[in-house]
Amino acid sequence: MAPKTNYICANCGSVTAKWFGKCPDCGEWNTLEECAAPTSASASGRPAAPKRTEKIYTLPERSNAVPIDRVAFPQYIRISTGIGEFDRVLGGGLVKGSVVLLSGEPGIGKSTLLLQICQFIDAGSRILYVSGEESPSQIKLRAGRLGVDNSRLSILAETNVNKIIPEIDLNGAEVVVIDSIQTIYDDEVASSPGTVTQVKQTAMQLIHKAKTDGITIVIVGHVNKDGAIAGPKVLEHMVDAVLYFEGDKQHIFRIIRAAKNRFGSTNEIGVFEMLDDGLSEVENPSELLMAQRQADVSGSCAVCVIEGSRPIIAEIQALTSPTVYPSPRRMSAGIDYNRLSLLLAVLEKRLGLKYSTQDVYLSVAGGLRLDEPSADMSSALALISTLRDLPVREDLIAFGEIGLSGECRAVTGIDIRISESRRLGFKKIAIPYRAMNKLKANTEGVEIIPIRSVFDLLKLLA
Repeated sequence: MAPKTNYICANCGSVTAKWFGKCPDCGEWNTLEECAAPTSASASGRPAAPKRTEKIYTLPERSNAVPIDRVAFPQYIRISTGIGEFDRVLGGGLVKGSVVLLSGEPGIGKSTLLLQICQFIDAGSRILYVSGEESPSQIKLRAGRLGVDNSRLSILAETNVNKIIPEIDLNGAEVVVIDSIQTIYDDEVASSPGTVTQVKQTAMQLIHKAKTDGITIVIVGHVNKDGAIAGPKVLEHMVDAVLYFEGDKQHIFRIIRAAKNRFGSTNEIGVFEMLDDGLSEVENPSELLMAQRQADVSGSCAVCVIEGSRPIIAEIQALTSPTVYPSPRRMSAGIDYNRLSLLLAVLEKRLGLKYSTQDVYLSVAGGLRLDEPSADMSSALALISTLRDLPVREDLIAFGEIGLSGECRAVTGIDIRISESRRLGFKKIAIPYRAMNKLKANTEGVEIIPIRSVFDLLKLLA
């Protein structure tokens, strides 16, 4: 008789006896994965009939509530990774006894970053690097290319969690790297590695080990085709911090964002540059991004966005060309496609500019992704500039949100943006009119240009 199978939802972990296109519990589509159903065999070789057990309800033991002013506040001890940008995202370093989940696209540099951390981490901390994807010789070869030669670093090529945990005790490791959680399995669970059950079970054991012995564990997680962390969603709830490693593999810049952090802010980002010898910190990304900007070219405008508490100046580039097709082409890189469509509709309706006969391309130089609405004004300026073939002044920067009626709305952090723009040498700063009465930044040597609507943007190109 063929073995029985169950279907487990990769999003919520619910179990069904047959396959559904849509999970009956969480409503997600195409998340049910087939796995073998656990069975217990009888003496005759046939599956034993399930035993009827009576559930016994007992009263819970009395819990002792403690007033909040008497709750003891533990002193969290942080371990510096030696990489400032990574420490910034974590809130100052790795917390002892915490579990961090790092995810990203294949080949983005997750293993490279973690191997570099093993070199620069605080002296005295013993590190165990557990790899389920590479052999020790492969890791040694990559470590030589990255200049990693730490006598406190041990390499373990193992995928059985019941063998990994004793090895942690044997090596006396204080920091453990698991690369990756989808390759680790528990031999007591009847399912293949990477399934929902295995990921939950192995992660639970590792988290229990970290909390019990005060060990810091960094777990690498794969992502699915949609960019979300592969496996059950409960994995993100179990860990203390969830970090996303972003970037285009065709560009040199990489960004780490915190989607969850129990010991710090989730607004900070870390910027890295991918070089031949590994990842290098970018402490001042604004200067690096603007270093290759060309002057007197239409379709280019600078913008200042805020990522966490850090202002970053980037360049938005636009290009239009007459189309030969009935339906013009629209492409965006680094800016949401729907935002581009909205801006084109506003410019056509309010200013009468004809983009319906043009192919439109909008991009953020350097491979960055800007999700802030403050990039609207610079994007609109770049689109107007390329259509009329009039360059935007090299010393002009603009930031502000554009509404559907064409008005320019104020954004947060105006003073920080102006200070960063002034530091990089911009002489003319276009900001929303409503933000003029809230300025506190030093504006000496710069001209602040108030913008009421998209009609005022035309004056900047005159």
